This record gives sequence, C-alpha cells and structure tokens, in this order.
Amino acid sequence: MTMDVFAKDVLKGQAALVTGSGTGIGRVIAIELARHGADVALAARTPERLEETAKEVRALGRRALVLPTDVSEPDQVKAAVEAAAEGFGRLDIMINNAAANFIRPTEMLTAVRWKKVIDIVLNGSFYGSLEAGRKMLEQGSGCIINLVATYAWTGAPGLAPSCSAKAGVVALTKTLGAEWAGRGVRVNAIAPGFIDTPQSRERLWPTEDMVKKIASRIPAGKFGEEIDAANAALYLASPAGRYVNGEVLVCDGGHWLGKGALEIVETMAVVRKGRG
Repeated sequence: MTMDVFAKDVLKGQAALVTGSGTGIGRVIAIELARHGADVALAARTPERLEETAKEVRALGRRALVLPTDVSEPDQVKAAVEAAAEGFGRLDIMINNAAANFIRPTEMLTAVRWKKVIDIVLNGSFYGSLEAGRKMLEQGSGCIINLVATYAWTGAPGLAPSCSAKAGVVALTKTLGAEWAGRGVRVNAIAPGFIDTPQSRERLWPTEDMVKKIASRIPAGKFGEEIDAANAALYLASPAGRYVNGEVLVCDGGHWLGKGALEIVETMAVVRKGRG
C-alpha cells in the first residue's frame, strides 16, 4: 500500500544506502525513498532479493546499486558505504535496517546465537553509522536512521539477544545524535510495532487465530504495514524532520503504551515451550 503523503521530489538529488533491503520493511523503505526522489544503494546478504528491489527502484526512474553485504563484517560495511558514495557522488541517508533474532527462553540460548544477533543488530548498526557518518561529516550534512523496537526499553521474555542489541542501538542513536548534530548530521531511530510482513507471518504468527489474538492486544486493533515504517523514515529523512535528533519515533499502534510484550510472546507460546 502506497500513501502519497510527501512531495514526490522531497528527496530529489539525494543518495541513500539501506541495509536489509531485500525484503520486508527495508525493501519498502528503499522503494519509498526512490519514489520520492532519492537514488538508492541496496545492501543485504542475498543478491537475488536485492536485484528484485533494484528493479522496482529503477522502474521509478532512480538509480540503484546492488551491494551484497554482511553487516556483521566491518570491512564489508565500509566497502558498501564507499561504493555508494562513489557511485552516487555523495551519501545523504543511511538506513540501518538489517536484523536477526532467535526467539528462545534465555536458558536455551547458545553463545553462538547470542553473538549472531549482537553482531548483526548492534555491531552492524554501529559499523553502518560510523562509515556513513564519516562521509556525512565530511560533506557537512546527512541523516542516519536506525531500526529498533520498543522492547529495547521494556524487555520481552524470549527475546534477550534482540532486546539487548536494540537497547544498544537506542543508546548509540542518542549518543551520535548529541555528538554529530552540531556538525550537520542527524541520527534518529524508528521503532515499528507488529508489522504483518510475509516473513513475520511465516515465522511468528502463521495462523489466523494467532493473528487475531495478537491484534486484539494492540490498542489500534490491527497490525501495521511496511509503509508505516517507511513513512516514518521519509519524515525523518526529509526537511520536515530537520530539527529532530537523537530521538526514537515509535509507530506501533500504541502497543507498548497499552499492552506489555509478555502477552504477545505468551500467545506465540515461546515461554511456555521453555517451561516444559
């Protein structure tokens, strides 16, 4: 679903790099940035999915770069940022969206799985912010947007690695926002709520009964869509968000204010599995 909220040329002449842009929220953010005037570099581990997103970007008349990247590897992130800046002549928008998660009772976690989530979510966001930030500081302008989740400050049973990683990203966002604002670089975050993507429906709420139960616990009474997160990114990247810095913009239908994550996780039977 496309929502024509912003002027089509609001990002004209700008260049963006979006990680995790082969599927889900990252893909829609990349397409919406292009729809509103930006050229977009696409980074993720699966080139085939990136190529599909690139086709849609190019169909909108914008340039697209496909950059296979593992964000947990700092050298690969640096190479992706360099390629985007060189290919477009500048880098104005950095979206750190790549994600990973293992939904397990904490006592069932392994060190390998813990490290995997931290490497992709926290370290990957740091590498992307650092390399893009250096380019932006040189040109005296830029916008970095990190994707987090409201359980970064509430916690959630069964989500210890992701909660910890996202909390770190929130702290990173605020720190860089304070550090770089006076030099023309804004750093903010978006915390989407329950977004009903094909991937989340397959992995997290595969039955209609689960969908209904979870939706009933969201004050808005429904799931969000990828476009809701994309619109938040457009706002923060556009001149409309020029005085917003170091903030976390929540778009979750009021979920974290109205109902705790515990009910949702219990509905998905994550904790009950661990209780045997």
